[in-house]
Amino acid sequence: MDYPVIDPVGTGSNIKLLIKNSGNTIADVGRMLGIADMSTMYKWLRGDALPGIDNMLALSILLDVSINDILVTK
Repeated sequence: MDYPVIDPVGTGSNIKLLIKNSGNTIADVGRMLGIADMSTMYKWLRGDALPGIDNMLALSILLDVSINDILVTK
């Protein structure tokens, strides 16, 4: 049985699209999440890193989507 694997680059692109569709900017969302260093947000958007589960939950609430709607799997 194959298990899904998170695609970090696809997930980052999806986060960027979801933020855009929400009418917020990346900086707006970073501020709402309390992220002081915006390089963290850009690492997520490039797929260099994934948000931790706490930030993933906060993103899902802010963007009004489920965590599964944020994640892209291979």
